[in-house]
Amino acid sequence: MTVEELPLVRQRGSCCELDIAIEPGQASDAAALFKVLADPTRLGILATLRQSPDPVCICDFTAAYDLSQPTISHHMGKLKAAGLVESHKAGIWVYYRIAERLPAAVGRLLEAALS
Repeated sequence: MTVEELPLVRQRGSCCELDIAIEPGQASDAAALFKVLADPTRLGILATLRQSPDPVCICDFTAAYDLSQPTISHHMGKLKAAGLVESHKAGIWVYYRIAERLPAAVGRLLEAALS
């Protein structure tokens, strides 16, 4: 990208040409990820999963956050849809962990947000 000297006085109706630095689809994907991460409960869940060596049962989240099971399931559904967590079912319980194959940029974002 080249930097051009901008005029000191702008003429009405004339604009400088700008290069858009992100593709619209990429911006939309990033915004959707930020929207998922913008909830304090979801960030707390991710922080808990990040430090836990083992998958965490959804029942443990309901107790820790004093939220109903449907509310925790809603948050987990958002995290799962965003590809941030993985789950497996054992009997009536569902266990969650941070997704193993996160894109590198998403991993760095989580690291920055949760440290």
